[in-house]
Amino acid sequence: MAKVQQRTRMPSGSETLVLERDPQLEDVKFANGASSPIKPGQWGRAWEVNLFTYVGVLLLLTACPLLVLYFYIACDKYQCSLTTPLLEVYHGEATLHDLWLKAPAMTAKAWKVGAIWLMWQIFLYVGLPDVFHKIIPGYVGGVRPGARTPAGLVNDYNVNGLQAWAITHIVFFANAFYFHWFSPTIIFDNWGGLLWVANTMGYAVSIFAFVKAHYFPTCAADRKFSSNFVYDFMMGVEFNPRIGKWFDFKLFFNGRPGIVAWTLINLSAAFKQYELYGHVTNSMILVNVLQAMYVMDYFWNEHWYLHTIDICHDHFGWYLGWGDCVWLPWMYTLQGQYLVYNPVQLSTFHCLAMWGLGLGGYYIFRAVNRQKDLFRRTDGNCLIWGKPPKYLQCSYISSDGKRHQSKLLLSGWWGLARHFNYTGDLMGCLAYCMSCGFGHLLPYFYIVFMLILLIHRCLRDEERCRSKYGNQWDKYESLVPYRLLPGVF
Repeated sequence: MAKVQQRTRMPSGSETLVLERDPQLEDVKFANGASSPIKPGQWGRAWEVNLFTYVGVLLLLTACPLLVLYFYIACDKYQCSLTTPLLEVYHGEATLHDLWLKAPAMTAKAWKVGAIWLMWQIFLYVGLPDVFHKIIPGYVGGVRPGARTPAGLVNDYNVNGLQAWAITHIVFFANAFYFHWFSPTIIFDNWGGLLWVANTMGYAVSIFAFVKAHYFPTCAADRKFSSNFVYDFMMGVEFNPRIGKWFDFKLFFNGRPGIVAWTLINLSAAFKQYELYGHVTNSMILVNVLQAMYVMDYFWNEHWYLHTIDICHDHFGWYLGWGDCVWLPWMYTLQGQYLVYNPVQLSTFHCLAMWGLGLGGYYIFRAVNRQKDLFRRTDGNCLIWGKPPKYLQCSYISSDGKRHQSKLLLSGWWGLARHFNYTGDLMGCLAYCMSCGFGHLLPYFYIVFMLILLIHRCLRDEERCRSKYGNQWDKYESLVPYRLLPGVF
């Protein structure tokens, strides 16, 4: 069994609490008396699936595509009212079939736009090595190592997202103001047809990844199979599916094409608002700038995201494949879409308040992540809030039987709550939504979804860490008892 040793002062001045594990990996006893067998390399998604999880997976696979379609119809046909179509059905003024007939049509132009977009992003990812890290001070790009996988591998990644984002937007603006190859509203004008294209792409890549995991995996030791076919399809089997050496499915679909498109979708909505009304509202500018900050932050710190939950823990299945192709570009851009149908000019006070909330949230989000990145890069030999950091020294076993050391930060933001970066993220999400005023519910779906997503992610992450570290994680939770808000939750 694990035993807690005394605190020791490291040469750098950092204070650490060391827990030792039984080398025989006996069951770990938790405070509630339960026993949890810790096996080498078995962190990540579930191995076994119960009935509740199975039903939940079926609901997500069924409901999410229909929900995206419903939101599109609500915006396109009902001025973004979520209740009007439901009330029409309830009062007998329309049927569900009538709603289905309002679904967008597939168009050849949408398929052409979608195909060109996908090929363009693949070219920028695989065919154009990063040069930004050579010319931009402080930017970390190029070939970078990821985190250790459950099988003990450390993969290299081609980090060039900032370059791809910049080139794509330069082309977009050059076209909008000089070349005029296509209308800058092309995305908004083909949004319905592109929904079918994105769904096709999302399902195609998910099915391909599922088949690949069974018959020609990149690393067989990093696969996970449950007893449930549907769960495996949704949550993924293979940890890091790749084609060749550099095309990594998780890194590509997580950042490209969805997140690169995020700011273009918003810009297309802004151009559409100008086309319809002759001006762009301050709310549209606010949404564009605040969300662009988040997107640029992602690509500036893309090397850091190699060590986050999406890359480090999630396997690649429908959850990431379809989610990155459809859910992210359609549901994360609701505010920009809403403001085309319902232009809102905010009062000066309202506008300034949203700037403050959005920038404050971004500051917390970035400051929290920066502390963790600094701590990881220096292996704890740094200062956090002017003092040597406290941390918990832990160990874990990869599936190749090797023991590895890890440190869990206990100082700074990370001493206040285990996921304080999510708190900053939620503040930004709320700013996006409140920038749209209070006329409809639709813009506020995003904050509700993100609250559910991030709380669920907290629970998933902590369960994985408990599987990875055993009762060492139990000790960590006792030292940092709150998840998002100190003293509250």
